[in-house]
Parts: sequence; C-alpha cells; structure tokens
Amino acid sequence: MASVLIFLEDLVEDSEFLYPYLRFKEEGFEVISCAPQRREYRGKKGMSFFPDKSIKEVASREFDCLFVPGGYAPDRLRRYEEVLRMVRDHYEKGKLVCAVCHGPWVLISAKILKGKKVTGFVAIKDDLENAGAIYTGNPVEVDGNLITATDPVSMLEMTKIIVKRLKEG
Repeated sequence: MASVLIFLEDLVEDSEFLYPYLRFKEEGFEVISCAPQRREYRGKKGMSFFPDKSIKEVASREFDCLFVPGGYAPDRLRRYEEVLRMVRDHYEKGKLVCAVCHGPWVLISAKILKGKKVTGFVAIKDDLENAGAIYTGNPVEVDGNLITATDPVSMLEMTKIIVKRLKEG
C-alpha cells in the first residue's frame, strides 16, 4: 500500500488540502496529514483542519509521496528545516514530490528545482525562475519524480497522475 504525506499549515487553500487527502484515502493509500503542531489549522476559506501527526512525529519516516497544497500555507511551511529536509530527502530518493498552486514555494526553499520543468500559480512564476526552474505555465507538469500544478482545477488531472504513479510503484 502506498503512503502519502500531506503538509498542513494555517491559510492552506482548503480544497487543495482536502481533495487530495480524501482522494488518496479513497484509493486505499495510507494518508497522513502533518503540521508543525497538533492543533487546529484554518484554511483560507475558513475550514478547520486537525493534522494526524506533527512534523516531528513523521520527520524520520519515508513516504512514497509528499504533497504540498497551496494557499499561503507553503510560505509558512518553508520556514521549518524539518519540512525542507524531508522534501530534499524524498526527492533525492526518487519518491514523488508534488506541489500545487503556491506549494512550489516549499520546493524552492528545499533547493530541488534547478533545471526542472515545473508549474505553479502564475504569481510565483518569477520565484520559480529565480530558483533556476523552467516555468512552463502548463496546468500540470511532470519532471521525473516532481509533479506540480497551477490551481485547484488542474489538481484534478494532477491527482490522477499521482494515483497512477503510486499504483505502478
């Protein structure tokens, strides 16, 4: 059974957290949400979320896929060295590293985008290019084990690709 870790922080784009969390569970994957602390987090649209684990509780564990939702949560998440270390380690081990909307901010701070084809919300295009990434602006972009998407609508296609890749092993 594939394992997926979904990051959570305040001001997450509600649908970009909830949809993949439920969709991956629906596939029978082990899905764990994690945040800096085990407490209530509020989404941009006002939903409340409670993480399954704290970042410290899962920092040494290996997952088949890491998923970074968007909103303003990524700007907070990239301040935690444990998050950046997990992203770098999983990327280097060939595990899937996925981010939607503003989620690639975490990938920038993890310094894994140089020379990689990526996409994200248009507002972070300059950030991605300044980090050495090749910004395509496509709704979904796959470059090796990196999968990125622009917004909640493109996340539907992105999630199908992730599910397929996880099922293929």
